[in-house]
Amino acid sequence: MKQLRINRIIGADGKSVIIAFDHAGFMGPMPGLERPGKLLEDLSTSGVDAVLTTIGVVRRYSDKFGKLGLILRADGGSSIKGPQTGSIHRLFSIEDAARLGADAVICMGMIGFPEEPSSLQNLASLCAESCTWNIPVIAEMLVNSKDGNEVTPEDLGFAMRIGIELGADLIKAPFAPPADRYQKALASCYRPTVVLGGAKMNEESCLFENVKTALDAGAAGVAIGRNVWQHPDPVGMCRALAALVHGGASINGAMKELKG
Repeated sequence: MKQLRINRIIGADGKSVIIAFDHAGFMGPMPGLERPGKLLEDLSTSGVDAVLTTIGVVRRYSDKFGKLGLILRADGGSSIKGPQTGSIHRLFSIEDAARLGADAVICMGMIGFPEEPSSLQNLASLCAESCTWNIPVIAEMLVNSKDGNEVTPEDLGFAMRIGIELGADLIKAPFAPPADRYQKALASCYRPTVVLGGAKMNEESCLFENVKTALDAGAAGVAIGRNVWQHPDPVGMCRALAALVHGGASINGAMKELKG
């Protein structure tokens, strides 16, 4: 059943802390990802629920996951050095993911980008195939804002709703203020939504503030990468995020967890 696998990603409280480190499949070597095995060992005892990574990491470091839920990046097909990204393609099948022990797969949905048609076709086909293998699908919904304007909560609500209408079991998407409008966007999305971390932030408190605001508005957790494994204390960041998501901690409380 899909729910059994979802339970390995989302805690009993209906919330989740996911650490994403699938970036090297598109960006190549990155600071913080030099030793995936060591990172997995640290994450497995840090209080997070699941990791989002690549098929290469799983094949090489399958003994390092412990009880971490496993989410596999299922799409791609270009690198950051390519002159243009072009179409996004599925990289493997749901059956391949099941054979590797994945609890879920994740696929992009790129609204307003040139890759929109291919990304949504990939998402729909993965969702259809997932029913055969009972593997949940997470839709990572991104929005290309018009004329360089900031992405609005209404933009996100539009994108998230498309993701779940195509069959996704969980949404990964950015947070966009203000909180009251973001809350309305979440209310129109009838599947859980986790907030992605985005670019590396200089101040932990800014990240924690965004996470806290999103959680208070109804988000089901976070899926954060660079702000964890590029931090001087990745395990401390995991403790802080778990305190926010699962413990209902304040921003000050999260800062205390970070500092140990």
